[in-house]
Amino acid sequence: METKAAVLNAVPPYGHVIASEKWRNSSLIQSLKGGGVKILFENELGVADFHLPNKSCILYVSECDIIAGNGYKRKLVRYRNSNSSFQELVLVENTRLSEQYFSAVQKFVVFDLGMTLLPVSGQTEASQLITQIVHGEGRENPFRRRSSFQLLDPLVLALVQQVPGVGRVKALALLQHFSSIQQLCNAATTELEPIVGQAAAQQIHNFFHKPTAAGT
Repeated sequence: METKAAVLNAVPPYGHVIASEKWRNSSLIQSLKGGGVKILFENELGVADFHLPNKSCILYVSECDIIAGNGYKRKLVRYRNSNSSFQELVLVENTRLSEQYFSAVQKFVVFDLGMTLLPVSGQTEASQLITQIVHGEGRENPFRRRSSFQLLDPLVLALVQQVPGVGRVKALALLQHFSSIQQLCNAATTELEPIVGQAAAQQIHNFFHKPTAAGT
């Protein structure tokens, strides 16, 4: 039992990711390796799919998980309850097939469970995001223990830089005003415009709020 508990709370060294064994032959793992990330595979990670060096863990919710029904919600609840010593991140595939459900998934993860959601188009984009987080860990490390907001900064930066038309400069400007992804996700375009301009503000808003038939 002690060994299993140790694995569930294991933090990989800088430049490494601990991945659940089920991901061994995935395209996501191949892309991580291509990005210079070293992978340590483990059978006993529990619900989480990945552990990162900045004491965050990731649960990956795929397009198939979302379309299959509400089973993913039970998994998310177990995930929220199982990793109290980690910053819990949820990567969710937002694709043409799953986008009609994305708003409901987002509300469940962010508002009902209080976790951080990062939308990705698929495993390739997910690997790019994880790679940025892993390689950014060293620079942020001196401030890591101050607060949970400090912990989220590199994650917000990595995510916002993937929005079309938003580069590192605008992403850093946003970090001066929004200390968490939840705050950025809830920001109106009028709040974003003074920081990044009208065009980028609309792109950021669209990135987090895909239109649905039911509205918001």
